[in-house]
Amino acid sequence: MPGGWRGLVLAALIVYLIANVVLSFFNEGDEPVISYTEFSKQVAAGNVEKIYSKGDAIQGELKGKQPVPGGKGDYTKFVTQRPAFADDQLWANLTQHQVTVTASPVVEQRSFLANLLLSLAPMLLLVVLWVFIARRMSAGMGGGMGGLGRKTPPKPVELAGTERTTFEDVAGIDEVEGELNDVVDFLKNPEQYRRMGARMPRGVLLAGPPGTGKTLLARAVAGEAGVPFFSASASEFIEMIVGVGASRVRELFSEARKVAPAIIFIDEIDTIGRARGAGAGMGGHDEREQTLNQILTEMDGFSGSEGVIVLAATNRADVLDPALTRPGRFDRTVVVSPPDRAGRAAILRIHTRDIPLAPDVDLDQVARTTPGMTGAELANLANEAALLAVKRGRAQVGPADLSDALEKVQLGAERSLVMPEDERRRTAYHESGHALLGMLRPGADPVRKITIVPRGRALGVTLSAPDADRYAYTEDYLRGRIIGALGGMAAEQVVYEVITTGSESDLEQVTGLARGMAGRWGMSERVGRLTAIPSDGQSPYGLSAAPATLDAVDHEMRRIVDDCYEEACRVLREHRPQLDALAEALLANETLDEKAAYAAAGITRLEK
Repeated sequence: MPGGWRGLVLAALIVYLIANVVLSFFNEGDEPVISYTEFSKQVAAGNVEKIYSKGDAIQGELKGKQPVPGGKGDYTKFVTQRPAFADDQLWANLTQHQVTVTASPVVEQRSFLANLLLSLAPMLLLVVLWVFIARRMSAGMGGGMGGLGRKTPPKPVELAGTERTTFEDVAGIDEVEGELNDVVDFLKNPEQYRRMGARMPRGVLLAGPPGTGKTLLARAVAGEAGVPFFSASASEFIEMIVGVGASRVRELFSEARKVAPAIIFIDEIDTIGRARGAGAGMGGHDEREQTLNQILTEMDGFSGSEGVIVLAATNRADVLDPALTRPGRFDRTVVVSPPDRAGRAAILRIHTRDIPLAPDVDLDQVARTTPGMTGAELANLANEAALLAVKRGRAQVGPADLSDALEKVQLGAERSLVMPEDERRRTAYHESGHALLGMLRPGADPVRKITIVPRGRALGVTLSAPDADRYAYTEDYLRGRIIGALGGMAAEQVVYEVITTGSESDLEQVTGLARGMAGRWGMSERVGRLTAIPSDGQSPYGLSAAPATLDAVDHEMRRIVDDCYEEACRVLREHRPQLDALAEALLANETLDEKAAYAAAGITRLEK
């Protein structure tokens, strides 16, 4: 880095010059230069103790302090210069006043070596400081900066023989365990596979939403196989200096080979594994690309007998480079989805093993009311229930603690907000509109709870959840979801003929559903059976479809939402007495559970 060296040399020269200027003042010492007249005056007054002379230069020391002529402070030692024309019988005067004339200097001067060392000290300090910083940076970057330091070699997170995570600690994803059991069996019995000429996948990609247990699965595979487990986040390979990430990858794979069989786990691999050329990188020398190329090289260089298997996790498998996911690198992609009802019950049992539960706690019922929740969210639910039980002074976690914890997780924490009566009544009608449309719409998710107690950012909440997990949605179901989401705004329009800001989150949900129906799922005759909008709503190449197609998507979105809003208003007008009854029950009780809500609306809940 020539630019960096030039800056360092320039800084050293500036420090050197400043140091010399400063030292020039120090070299003069504390001895003032006085006039020869002042010196003669002090001799005549008998105040000179001793002097030393070399040529016409005179150094001396007074018997008593004197003020510096024309200066500040006092002086004892001094320096002066005797004029060549002086004829003042200096020797006679010195003898008369008993002044000692010494053979050694009165004012000790620093040696040439001492002056040299003092002048070089700032520059040496600068160099030492730079070397120290360079070593620290190099240690953090795996030996960059010219190799002035080395990072500690990667160590296994879990060594064989220690307490390990196993498949007993994993629940709710049995089909994924079956896929990974092949890896475990290969690591345990590699000879059987070699005799059959079988080659185990060199890499397994775990893809799925956050919190589904991808990292836990990787640890469980290593624990079941009883092999060392190396864990790293993809972001750890990325540094400012090009080449450091590739060096770290080489070092990680080298350490894993030394203790093979072993497992390398790379979390969030999409950080470095994105498709090359899709982003706004710096070209072929971009650090991310060099790191990715090194991973590809290391995985492709496996002989298959080394016993090192790479597991990687990502939330965005769709953006990974094809060279990474081809056979021979990540041969197998395992989708880790949120658990079903039985899986959620099993996960809750694992996370409540150390929590004392009351005898009447039904974890299967809790699992039924938590569709779509991941393992991490269920673990958080169990922990929140335990915290509530402690706050309430209970020895065991009861159904009420789990129910309140679920409300806190799904709806947000309660806020102590005092609303004016008219706004409180309008909020009751808003939530009643959501709930009533959910009760009346065939096939809609049943209403589980309604509340007008402010929670999180919302002034009220209506919670709906399906009786069974859904994996595909019909157009009629999605329209029902939109109608239910618009129920709050429709109720305010029907009762008060106003529109408030309380429908912001409802409109965000409506917009997402309508965009998906028109632009992604082929539920619009005008747009046709095509995907005009990517699943993430963005396209790295600008427009994802022709402008006319996008205009058609926008038109269809508005048509779908307008039709659903008219339907919501029509239904609420036709069932106005039930809307009023539900709102009055909410005003009286503030919170209604499933049974009380259906009873207040006078609707029979059909069990499925």
